[in-house]
Amino acid sequence: MGRVTFDHTYAGAFIGADELEAMGKAAESARQVLLSGEGPGSDYTGWIDLPEKNDREEFARIKDAAARIRENSEVFLVIGIGGSYLGARAANEFLNHDFYNLVNPEKRNGPQIFYCGNNLSSSYIRGLVDVIGDRDFSINMISKSGTTTEPAVSFRVFRELAEKKYGREGAAKRIFCTTDKARGALKQLADSEGYETFVVPDDIGGRYSVLTAVGLLPIAVSGVDIEALMEGAADAMKRYKTAPFEENAAMQYAACRNILLGQGKVIEIIESYEPSAQFVAEWWKQLFGESEGKDHKGIFPASVTLTADLHSMGQFIQDGTRNLFETVLDIEDAGEAILMKEEAADTDGLNYLAGKDVAFINRSAMQGTILAHNDGGVPVLKVNVPTRDARSLGELFYFFEFACGVSGNILGVNPFNQPGVEAYKKNMFMLLGKPGYTKA
Repeated sequence: MGRVTFDHTYAGAFIGADELEAMGKAAESARQVLLSGEGPGSDYTGWIDLPEKNDREEFARIKDAAARIRENSEVFLVIGIGGSYLGARAANEFLNHDFYNLVNPEKRNGPQIFYCGNNLSSSYIRGLVDVIGDRDFSINMISKSGTTTEPAVSFRVFRELAEKKYGREGAAKRIFCTTDKARGALKQLADSEGYETFVVPDDIGGRYSVLTAVGLLPIAVSGVDIEALMEGAADAMKRYKTAPFEENAAMQYAACRNILLGQGKVIEIIESYEPSAQFVAEWWKQLFGESEGKDHKGIFPASVTLTADLHSMGQFIQDGTRNLFETVLDIEDAGEAILMKEEAADTDGLNYLAGKDVAFINRSAMQGTILAHNDGGVPVLKVNVPTRDARSLGELFYFFEFACGVSGNILGVNPFNQPGVEAYKKNMFMLLGKPGYTKA
């Protein structure tokens, strides 16, 4: 069985053995702080042991609810923003057909899944109403408080739509709320209306919540084996908590990125040659950006999808300002075999590829790009993922979470708070005239 591994070979010119040894000691200290329960933000480290200590009763309810949704709904709406939806979307798009929502319903064998509440666009909401049409649908509203503006606005719209279609009692059977276990506006509404609820744990922040009900219900609705997802995360947890630095991929990744930061590499670009990994990158951007971007510190997380972006951003990466490094997500087995055939009239000049798999061509493009960028002065890190399956993705999620906790502690910030997120809200509420936020 393959495992997620880490390779810094293509950053060798930037990461010396002495530097790695020194940063390895810093990473070990950072891990001890992380696991001690006494470091900054320690009240939000429940994700560390989650793969083995998750609520099995709720886990069973998640699978049961997902089965009901898959049976009675043609459309499933996931309402949330940031960590409330990115992990689920990352998993669903990585593990399923790239065109999952467009596949024939009989082949898909589950509802179309759409995401809303992550913006305030009226045209987006109206378009989604049109997509639902007269079809049966269910809703998963995900919010710790229930008052976050973006998802709350969407929830009002689609809750009203559900009540018009099914009546208040009928709608209650199709609305599932993932929220605080005991308090908050959404919990109060769910209890009064009879919506089934799942818990956002008190000790796990949104960007670390993909392996809680926050991510697991939408992932299960898509047909993914969430048992395998958790097994992969549990396997990673056992290794990263105890393995020495020399055998610990997550700690090595944390160390290398901090070494590169010390050399002025302030931008990290994560990239994959599989379009299905686009939202894994979006989830990663929030995880590291929100965890490390504070106190005027941190590495700016960016992403590209290759080879597409080689024809746009590739020029800058190759020849632009040398303040960046790359982290390649190498999906070693994409699981698809398409052989190129020879044509009598070689009009496109591709007969030299006859007999070669498209996946092999893709990997050749990846290797050629790594070599070119490295020659151009760009350090390249690699995170190797064995295959596009649930177990590997569970391991990858945990790999990045653990690396982020260690990296934040090396950097000297609290990896689990996000004070800057609130700044825009105060100005928005003032402009909207929300009570308590109006100008004097």
